[in-house]
Order: sequence, then structure tokens, then C-alpha cells
Amino acid sequence: MQISKASTAVGAIVEDVDVTALTDGEFADVRQAFHDHGTLFFRDQKLTPEEHIAFAERWGAIDFNRFFKRREGYPEIAEVLKEPDQELNMGGGWHTDHSYDEAPAMGSILYALEIPPSGGDTLFAGMAAAYDGLDDGMKDKIKNLKARHGNAHIFGEESEYRKAIGDRYTNADQAGQTAVHPVVLAHPETGVKGLYVNPGFTLEIVDVEPEESKALLEELYAHIMQERFHHRHQWRAGDLAMWDNRSTWHYALNDYQGHRRYLNRITIEGVALS
Repeated sequence: MQISKASTAVGAIVEDVDVTALTDGEFADVRQAFHDHGTLFFRDQKLTPEEHIAFAERWGAIDFNRFFKRREGYPEIAEVLKEPDQELNMGGGWHTDHSYDEAPAMGSILYALEIPPSGGDTLFAGMAAAYDGLDDGMKDKIKNLKARHGNAHIFGEESEYRKAIGDRYTNADQAGQTAVHPVVLAHPETGVKGLYVNPGFTLEIVDVEPEESKALLEELYAHIMQERFHHRHQWRAGDLAMWDNRSTWHYALNDYQGHRRYLNRITIEGVALS
């Protein structure tokens, strides 16, 4: 097994490994790499749904996603699907999953089954690198701030996005959660500081005037969107990627009209953030 950086800011590539046959020692190395790099990419995996679930369970309890359509017979697995005749993709904007929950998901494990002949890459951004890249004045300004996150505008019954994406999302009546988390998050397992706001689900900075909140979030987002904090993953069928929702963003590009893209995702439960 070989582990190498995917970029300076985020991600590592894990080669010469079968995730279904990791020894305890190898799994410990993979877990450390996950904490060090935020995102891991495993090439050339051949997983049954049962093996995908078994690998996920080594990381923790599975978070049964309430909004994604589930794979038939496997409620642990959410389907990430775009058919050739569909225009809107899932995850087509910068975000981190489940930040609207009091205990956001630890991370997700995404397995590629069908990939278009070109396009459909996923961008990842490293929140620790982005935080380190801030000047001292901004770090001081945001060090004690908190932000409110929510999901109704994406998954709720009145969401135009949900209406457009159709039955690939479910349970609109269960949307409406909000949660407040630190803008600067000390990672619950490593203690490393990183930014914890995202354009997908962050609603506002709390206890700050609306215009100031909007301006500050836009400034932070523009900073994080610099390519120096990113890695672009070009998918192949059989790829397995996993990311830490507490320390990364991701963005699924929608540039493969007329082609099918189908992946299976399992999400792992996390802990309450402070």
C-alpha cells in the first residue's frame, strides 16, 4: 500500500490496496491519512454493496441519509445519479454535507459505478489550508464567531432546487433543521483548526448584522475558492473516494450532458461540534 499527496492543500491517493482486505495495521495507516489529508482516493476497487457497507462500518455507525433516494435493498446506500436526459446534477455547488445537523456526519464514502466518457469531475477544498492562508487580522476577526446552517432551501418542500431535481431527493417534509457551529472549527479528532462555513448550507453569521454577515461570508468563500486550496478528482469506474465533512468542501461538476453518471454513497455518523 502506498499513500501520496493528491495536492498540497487536500487529499491523498491510496494505491496498491484492496479496501475489502485491509489489515488492522493498514486500516490504522489509512485512518491517519484521512485525518492528515481530509480526502482519500482509492483506484480500481471492485465492491459489492455488502463490501461497501462493511468498509464503511469500519469507520463508524452509518448515517441513513433521509433526503437521498436509497439503493433498492440497501438502505445504507444513497444513490448519486444523473440520467442522460436530466439537466440538474446532485451536489453541483460548493458545500459540505450535513452541516445543518447538530452532529454533522463525519464523512462520506462514494463509490463510482458508471462514469461519463468525459466530465463529471469532483473538486475538493481543504479547510485547514484555507484557514492557514488567512491573514492574522481575519483570523482574529472570526475566531469567536458562530454561523447558522440550514437545509430547507435545498431539501424542503418549497425549494426550487428540490422541485427541479425530482424524485432523486425524498422526504421534503423532513427538512427544516438548523444548527449553529463555530466559524473556526477545531477538528474533533485532530484539533487542527479549519474554516467551517460553506455556500451550500450556511445561512448567516449569528449575532452580526445581516449585511456584515453576508459580506464576511462572501469574503471567506472567495478566499476558499482559490485554486491553491483545491484538488480536482477525475473519476473512473471503480474509484472509491472518502472525505471528511469537518475539514473539506466538495463540488460535483455538471459538464457531461447526455451521459449517465451513477455512484453509491454511504455516510458515517459524526459527533456534535463545539
